[in-house]
Amino acid sequence: QVQLVESGGGLVQAGGSLRLSCAASGRIFTIRTMGWYRQAPGKQRELVARITSGDSTNYAESVKGRFTISRDNARNTVYLQMNSLKPEDTAVYYCNLQIYTLGPLNDYWGQGTRVTVSS
Repeated sequence: QVQLVESGGGLVQAGGSLRLSCAASGRIFTIRTMGWYRQAPGKQRELVARITSGDSTNYAESVKGRFTISRDNARNTVYLQMNSLKPEDTAVYYCNLQIYTLGPLNDYWGQGTRVTVSS
């Protein structure tokens, strides 16, 4: 079994910063790609940022230059540093990890953490 625990969401004013964390625990052999997605009310879930096991990253155009994704392999944790937040960043943020346990590669999702940016 694998568990993902997210933290770091909250309410912040426009221009502020937040740091999200997602820690995985359980029977983990290795973690391949780690990512953050978000879903705003009435919208589809979208990719925010992704980091591979080789530390290659890609970002949604809307967050480039403002958000930074990073990973700590020793702690099985992925982070999302969000700066210069805008009201349109308001959403529930979900981490997604591709994990090898003792079986095939599987996708695991966090429970979601709410980010609200006030204008």
